[in-house]
Amino acid sequence: MLKSKLKVLLAQNDMTQTKLSELTGIRPGTITNIVNNNIKQIPVDAACKICEIFNCDIGDIWHYVRDDK
Repeated sequence: MLKSKLKVLLAQNDMTQTKLSELTGIRPGTITNIVNNNIKQIPVDAACKICEIFNCDIGDIWHYVRDDK
């Protein structure tokens, strides 16, 4: 599964979830769900907007964690 590192990026950049929502146009609830890993899918354009804001690659926002069930 993919795990979000967005909480870390927000902290490193001294940015709130609300500010990220304002800058990207992504709904605040969606940002919260990404931060809390409660999201099943995210539109590519939303992921690209987040990458643009943080000037990073997609791997800086999400990483793969093996789901060993």
